[in-house]
Amino acid sequence: MSIEPTIEGTQELDVRTIDGEPFTDIMTALKELDEDETLVLINSFEPEPLYTVLERRGFVYETTHTGDDEWRVSITHD
Repeated sequence: MSIEPTIEGTQELDVRTIDGEPFTDIMTALKELDEDETLVLINSFEPEPLYTVLERRGFVYETTHTGDDEWRVSITHD
């Protein structure tokens, strides 16, 4: 798993580069996310099944479709 820092307080995780199911990598990144940080998840499709999991774990998110095969989900603590 490669989490890249972008601007201060923001981490980026491109799950398109992960072999196999990325759910564990996403959950690990969220566990390491500080209260005032944002995780930007980059995926090749809109990760709708993830939204319920995020809500149950106390996160809020904003999704942007940025290209043909790129969706960005900004995730923060509620």
